[in-house]
Formats: sequence, structure tokens, C-alpha cells
Amino acid sequence: MAAADPAWQQQGAALVHELQAVLVPVARRVDHIGSTSIPGMAAKPVFDLQVSVADLDAAVAAFDEPLAALGFCRRPYERDHVPAGRDDPPHRWAKRYWNKRSAGERQVNLHCRLVGSPNERLALLFRDWFTAHPLAVPAYARFKGALAAAVGDLGVYTDVKDPVVDLVVTVAEEWAAATGWSPGGDDR
Repeated sequence: MAAADPAWQQQGAALVHELQAVLVPVARRVDHIGSTSIPGMAAKPVFDLQVSVADLDAAVAAFDEPLAALGFCRRPYERDHVPAGRDDPPHRWAKRYWNKRSAGERQVNLHCRLVGSPNERLALLFRDWFTAHPLAVPAYARFKGALAAAVGDLGVYTDVKDPVVDLVVTVAEEWAAATGWSPGGDDR
């Protein structure tokens, strides 16, 4: 876990522009999401980006080659966690995933999700809620840091973190309803 770095927003924006250049028009939007997109959030210096598309299979066909040229590898993770209390069929949480782990370069997780899907919306809501609620940022960062220090296995880390994310999303959904927030905001 690294202390928050104000440069992460600029670096995330640069990654967004780099990916837009090779993934548009199949990519409807590219967003910087996750902890490095949230001002003041301590995080692992791994950039999460989301590419929103109309068709996941068409995206894989269009993206595999240009992403490989940029150092990305497609990974077998094709579904996101469905938050507790949701009765959505699991296929609504489908995705495609690439990551970049080149020595000396920024590490990137690239999540490709369907436009209008609940997992696309959740990633944007999570980022925007924390950005609008900076007093919640240190508590969440502290939780993630303590969890990472206590658990060495990524699968266990994710299994423990997911219910906490579910709690945040419950509050964030109330905020979205009260403020009229929608995922159609600015691209980062």
C-alpha cells in the first residue's frame, strides 16, 4: 500500500488517452476507476481502468492485438462479484479482463464491461461516491491496508473486501438517488 499520490489522477488520464487512441470506436468510453482514481486514497500503485463496450466478444476480437502491443495480457476473469442483496443473474456481471505487469512501467488492470451493465455502473459510482465524500477515504484506505497486511492470498483478500464494498455501494446508491447521479458523467 502506498500513500496517496496526487500524480495518480494525471497518470490515469494519460492511460485513458493512450487506450482511447487504440480502442475507439469499439470502446464507447474509457474511465480511470478504482483507488488510484480517488483523490487522497492510499492504494497499491496499480491503475484500474474500465472500458465500456456494446459487445464483449467483439471487444475481445478488436482489443486483443492492440492491447498485446501495449504489453497487456488477457486473463481468464470473466465475471465480477454480484453484491449481496442483488438478485441479478450472474451474466449481467460479465466482463473481460486484461492486465499489464511490465517491469519499469505502470501496472494496470483493464476491466472491459458492457455499457449500462450493473458492474460498469458500480465501478463509476464507487469512484464518484468516494470523491464526493473525502472524509470516508481514510477509513476505507486503512481497512484495505490492514487487510493486505494480514492476508497474503489475493483470493482471500478479495473475498473479505467484497462485503465491505457492498456496504459502501449501499450508501453510495442512496447518495446517487438523492443527488441524481448517473454514470454518464465526465470521462476520466
